[in-house]
Amino acid sequence: MALKTSAAEMVAAARARIEEIETSDAIAMVNDPAVQIVDLRDPRERERMGFIPGSFHCPRGMLEFWVDPDSPYFKEVFAQDKKFVFHCASGWRSAISVATLQDMGFDAAHLKEGFGAWEKAGGPVEKVTPK
Repeated sequence: MALKTSAAEMVAAARARIEEIETSDAIAMVNDPAVQIVDLRDPRERERMGFIPGSFHCPRGMLEFWVDPDSPYFKEVFAQDKKFVFHCASGWRSAISVATLQDMGFDAAHLKEGFGAWEKAGGPVEKVTPK
């Protein structure tokens, strides 16, 4: 079955209209109190690979609901007056997510090449402590 639009085409269209943050610039933002990094990855990815210190975890499936102040699932972290930088593993999910947020009227950017590039560039990574 041929799709009307491929996932790669959706990512390319999103990237053409959103703010993309280079890895080195994002690493420089990690301790900036005016920036909130948001991790969209699955909880298992976060546990297995670690996470950016200070990042807020928002599973991709809940994003629109946690950002919307009229939703019963709204999270106060998204009411802060900060620059929001979203990321996933490689930048695909976060690109589509930020385009969706932009459509909703929520200003955000994304980590262009994701957590994988962050880790390769030597960005700080915290590991989940086993329970």
